[in-house]
Amino acid sequence: MSDNEVVTQAITKDPETMHGVPVFRGTRVPVQTLFEYLEGGDTLENFVEGFPTVSRALALAALEEAKQLLLARV
Repeated sequence: MSDNEVVTQAITKDPETMHGVPVFRGTRVPVQTLFEYLEGGDTLENFVEGFPTVSRALALAALEEAKQLLLARV
């Protein structure tokens, strides 16, 4: 893959954006932040409120893609 990777429809990774950390497409919000919110007991709604550049639909798409990637490895 090139440096500017299309990871999934909802997630992108570009060395020019957030030093190459995977982010939600069209934002500078790291995908890891969503997982940290959920691990900490926060809701998806709390995450979307805190990061208005990430729509609920985009966050759900990223979760679905992460699920599919995980299940493909099992």
